[in-house]
Amino acid sequence: MTTQSSKVAIVTGAAGGIGAAVSARLARDGFTVVVNYASSAAPAEALAAAIQAAGGRAITAQADISDAAQTARMFSSAETAFGGVDVLVNNAGIMQLATIGDSDDALFDRHIAVNLRGTFNTLREASRRLRDGGRVINFSSSVTGLLQPTYGVYAATKAAVEAMTSILAKELRGRNITVNSVAPGPTATKLFLDGKPQAVVDHLAKLAPLERLGQPEDIADVVAFLAGPDGAWINGQTLRANGGII
Repeated sequence: MTTQSSKVAIVTGAAGGIGAAVSARLARDGFTVVVNYASSAAPAEALAAAIQAAGGRAITAQADISDAAQTARMFSSAETAFGGVDVLVNNAGIMQLATIGDSDDALFDRHIAVNLRGTFNTLREASRRLRDGGRVINFSSSVTGLLQPTYGVYAATKAAVEAMTSILAKELRGRNITVNSVAPGPTATKLFLDGKPQAVVDHLAKLAPLERLGQPEDIADVVAFLAGPDGAWINGQTLRANGGII
């Protein structure tokens, strides 16, 4: 039986933004963190070093989760280094906005590759490899409820993630593994802020009753709840962490 201080968490897309905040929070909570990145080696290494300097345990793992072989290799590396994996946080994702009419094949294919196939690849490995009592935390988005124009392809991939979340929770019956999704609203990350005029950012910040953008740490707190002992009775759910925007 693993203790909290010996549990291992893989965080995908962890080099920056919400993924970096999640990694830092889980490390503070006692998890050994595998900081996954696709191409951003320097920030991933810097994050792992900062976690270690603060007394935590972390290693980096390069893998493009849209590639099944690379995803399997990442899990194997974690098992070799630490003996097993207890938590998967599926944070990696892309968001490129266009109306459905203006979305070309490349935009569609890239979203499917990273947001959908990437999540599927990690879920498949987790379903086979996660130690009993583990946790899977996927990332959806509150756009599945807001359904704004230009978010069609992105929202479709996140709706698919929510469906797989509930189904995998049922498929893992008997292993005491919970599977949930977190669906952030507008959050102050590079992914969200890039390309948006300040007026648009200000407008979105005011939409929620709490009248601010989410911060990466707000989302990390929700992930930590689901990964920790207090979240043990939450299973098959999507939690909208959005300040009440919907």
